[in-house]
Amino acid sequence: MASLITCPHCGVRPKEEFTIRGDAGPVRPAPEAKFAAWDAYVHSRDNVRGRMAEHWQHSGGCRRWLVVERDTFTHEVHAIVDAAEFARTQAAKPGRKAAAAKPAKAASKGRAKP
Repeated sequence: MASLITCPHCGVRPKEEFTIRGDAGPVRPAPEAKFAAWDAYVHSRDNVRGRMAEHWQHSGGCRRWLVVERDTFTHEVHAIVDAAEFARTQAAKPGRKAAAAKPAKAASKGRAKP
């Protein structure tokens, strides 16, 4: 019997309709972050044996991104949530810095300072 995933938008679907991207935990650094932060974000990943939140796309259905919490050892799925909702709840957690965009500087009137 094929493994089934319950898409919050489409209902129960075979896992073959989904594409996995990987760990949903890392937070993208700000564009002006130091090299070390970008290096860690791009290259450093935990190899979890157990429960892990992962990004999956329902590529054979609604094409929405989901966060699937599953056990990487047994492949048992514990929770599925839309990725947008997951991002909102992660940003609302205390102690977590939200990546806020800096306001654009207004163009100065007159001559530029030397």
